[in-house]
Amino acid sequence: MKKFFALLVFVAMSQASFAQEAGRFRMVLEAGPAIPKGGGIGMLFNAEPKINVADNMAVGVRFGMAGLAKDVTYYDLTDDYEGDLSMNLSASATFDYFFHREGSKLAPFIGAGYGYYALSNVKVKSDDFTNPDNFGDLSANFKWAPMIRVGLELNKFRMGAEYNFIPSSDLQNASGQVIGEAINQYFAFTFGAFLGGGRWH
Repeated sequence: MKKFFALLVFVAMSQASFAQEAGRFRMVLEAGPAIPKGGGIGMLFNAEPKINVADNMAVGVRFGMAGLAKDVTYYDLTDDYEGDLSMNLSASATFDYFFHREGSKLAPFIGAGYGYYALSNVKVKSDDFTNPDNFGDLSANFKWAPMIRVGLELNKFRMGAEYNFIPSSDLQNASGQVIGEAINQYFAFTFGAFLGGGRWH
């Protein structure tokens, strides 16, 4: 996966010499905090090659990964805890529409996407880590899901907010046994920049 993201960055940089005008190829790189439905915290990272099909419209493919900690409980006066850990990898087709005025460097946008998510949700306890033998074969679930987002671009910088409507999937214990259902929907703030594609002017 790391080699794939490195390749995407290399392609974006190689395009920079002839992709400085709006309406061409660009690469968006962004990261930010993620908030699972029902509470918790996490982080995400997205890499999204895009093509501006018009001055105010862009299509792309977003490759993302998110790690979430949900329903974490700490017990008073001890080091004991339990909670749900979630990791997902995704690839989504995306579309953004920009509300840009000529002469302004600011470009608000709304967007949506639809993609394929690989999901793994595990309930862990503190004593799972004191005994490595507790960990077994963990399996992933795969789901199709939509995403919506809003945000703005300023020069080469981009910030936004998004919501991923991922269906529920299996919740496993550390041994790999299915013990329930996990909620996968999450809200996130994203901060990043893009390479290529020119600046808004």
